[in-house]
Amino acid sequence: MNFFTTILGSGAALPTAVRHCSGQVVNLNGFRLLFDCGENTQTQIRVYHQKMQAMATIFITHLHGDHFFGLPGLISSMHLCGRKDPIDIFAPQGIALALQTMLDISGSHIDFEIRYHELTHTTGAQLIFENLRCRVYAFPLVHSVPTYGYLVEEKPRGKNPMRRYAYCSDTGYTEDILPHIQGVNLLCLESTFSHAFAPVATEKLHLTAPMAATLAQKAGVKQLLLTHISARFKDPDVLLKEAQAIFPNTLIATDGEQYEIHY
Repeated sequence: MNFFTTILGSGAALPTAVRHCSGQVVNLNGFRLLFDCGENTQTQIRVYHQKMQAMATIFITHLHGDHFFGLPGLISSMHLCGRKDPIDIFAPQGIALALQTMLDISGSHIDFEIRYHELTHTTGAQLIFENLRCRVYAFPLVHSVPTYGYLVEEKPRGKNPMRRYAYCSDTGYTEDILPHIQGVNLLCLESTFSHAFAPVATEKLHLTAPMAATLAQKAGVKQLLLTHISARFKDPDVLLKEAQAIFPNTLIATDGEQYEIHY
């Protein structure tokens, strides 16, 4: 089964010409899951040929604008393109009020059902979605608002072993997430700052590249993919080098690139 993620946006709160706000499409043999929906996601979906109407499930990590302000535009575009199938949105509490308010105030009429699944903060992982191809678990991160990481677990077929993909953005350093990301095939983890900005990262509940690499190492993941890169880093190689010094099998996310979840 094909299992990969396409990066729509790998930047932090301030988008740049080369890094848009957070968003990515996970593809399991044609079944698409959208994770985060920052500004301009609807355009990025078209630019990178992600078949907007094929997306039936959206997962939002938290309600900071760079992770969900793209939703009203995406939902409106789906409507304008004739969508009739319902869509499921998993997100922290408040998503229904936020999105419906924006749609109502703008007079947007939507011809398909939006099914909201508002998550409550827990101390462990909770199974929130399951179909014939995968299971998706949510687990709490540490940030200034309720925030969740997501674990996508492939359902194995025949003799193939199970592959797992974890997406965590945004979070301060916490080893509480280790049980939930232990041994995953690919961990996509925020790396907003370099080590030189460690005090800022700690204050704002974000990670530096060495912090992200340390978590990957402690969790025994197979591969690390850095994302949520601050706009201050015109050349993000400093982040990559800092992470690889601790966890060599590290990549840095690039908008438009696909990253396979290997066995």
